[in-house]
Amino acid sequence: ISEREAFEILLEDADAPFSGWDFSYISDSGRSKTAPWDWNYTSIILPLVRSASALLDMGTGGGEFLAALQPLPEKTVATEGYPPNVPVARERLEALGVTVQAVESGKPLPLEDAAFDLIINRHEEYDPVEILRVTQPGGAFITHQVGGEDDLDLNHLLGADTSHPYAHWTLAYADDELRAAGWEIVDARDAFTFTRYFDIGAIVYYLKAIPWQIEDFSVEGYRERLWELHQRIGREGYVDVRNHRFLLVARKPS
Repeated sequence: ISEREAFEILLEDADAPFSGWDFSYISDSGRSKTAPWDWNYTSIILPLVRSASALLDMGTGGGEFLAALQPLPEKTVATEGYPPNVPVARERLEALGVTVQAVESGKPLPLEDAAFDLIINRHEEYDPVEILRVTQPGGAFITHQVGGEDDLDLNHLLGADTSHPYAHWTLAYADDELRAAGWEIVDARDAFTFTRYFDIGAIVYYLKAIPWQIEDFSVEGYRERLWELHQRIGREGYVDVRNHRFLLVARKPS
């Protein structure tokens, strides 16, 4: 098989179905590997989930991660703002007693005041004032966020626009924003690592799942740059893309 034929096959393979927030199609097969962070989000939240009486999971995706945290508090609510994920999450979580609420960006949460003693948030947007409203006094908010420099190497590698509306999103910015809303910061961490991609199809699969990274991305529009990157991977064996994450643990004053 020629290199060009392999390239076309890998591009066709990138059309494999994607749902929820599940990248196992490329990660479980080892086609992409992410280096570990300086912390583990699950290890941090799990003791608090076990001891919470009322839990809110923001940005639950397809509910895969929340379901893995069982057993859950008797009152557990999950929100999701991406419409295609809502039915996926409901199918997975409602059988576990979890209420799944669809939400819209920029609008108040459809939740009661002081309803939760623990809010967890992995990669989801939030309004510091709104989450303060729905948290009980003394309750905790824990978020693991994707920083503004995340995946920019993909834009550079493909010659795409590197300006985006999340460039300001850093640990310092989020920390200041939470404090201004009335939160007490308990822990704050920032880290950079990388994801290693071993074929061009894995990169295309990933980019199709995150259309905000390169807004005008299409295989045809970027075919020549994709071909160049495919050849580079062939020579070097892989390409690394830098990741940016930060963690904040906050407490609502009693």
